[in-house]
Amino acid sequence: MSLDAFDAKLLRAVQTDNRISAEALAERVGLSPSACLRRLKRLRDTGVIESEVSTVSPDAVGRPLTMIVEITLERERPELMDEFKRQMKSTPEVMMCFYVTGDTDFIVIVTAKSMREYEAFTRRFFFENPNVRRFHTFVVMDRVKVGLAVPIDL
Repeated sequence: MSLDAFDAKLLRAVQTDNRISAEALAERVGLSPSACLRRLKRLRDTGVIESEVSTVSPDAVGRPLTMIVEITLERERPELMDEFKRQMKSTPEVMMCFYVTGDTDFIVIVTAKSMREYEAFTRRFFFENPNVRRFHTFVVMDRVKVGLAVPIDL
C-alpha cells in the first residue's frame, strides 16, 4: 500500500494522540473530517495501524518494576522457538518480546509488582524451561522515554 503526505500527517497525529477529534485532525491534516475518518479506516483495515492503545503508568497500577531480559536458548529448532514465542505472547507480565540477532535470541520487557514476583516469573519461564540456556536481567531504574511512535518520513 502506498502512503501519501495526508496519510503521513494522519499517522503522525494519531501516534501522539489517538483520541484526537475528527475536527481537530482535519484542521491539522488539511482534509475534511469525513476524509480523515475514511483514510484512518483504510489505514486500520490494511494493517498500517496495527492497534490503538493507552499508555498506562506501571506505578499507578502497582507494577513499579520493569526488567529488560536477554534470553539465550539451548537449541534453535523452529518448534522450540515457536513454543517460546507462544509462551511470551500469552504471558501478561511480558510487555514486549523481540526475537533478535546476535549472541542473544530474545529481548523481553517484563513488569512486576516486586522482586519476589519477578523471581517466580523467572522460575516458571526460564529455570523450568529446559530450552533456556541462560538469561540476563537488567532492572530499569528510570523510564526516560516510553512509546511506540514510528517516525513517518514521507
